[in-house]
Amino acid sequence: MPDFEPFVDAERAAEFIGVTRRYMLSLARTGQIPAHPLGSGSRRIWRFRLSEIERVLASRLRHNEAAAFHG
Repeated sequence: MPDFEPFVDAERAAEFIGVTRRYMLSLARTGQIPAHPLGSGSRRIWRFRLSEIERVLASRLRHNEAAAFHG
């Protein structure tokens, strides 16, 4: 059985990567960070999984390091 990972709110996700809650929501709305919207319309509630955020950030870091090495 796979491990269960709870969703966290924007406040906790922002704290995890060291940004403001407002900036975290902006990243979610523009698709720059993995997020799960609940509801519809302009007042969505966003939830996050820290492992998904960590995976994306690690991937971007590896990409940037490779680019710098080959640059």
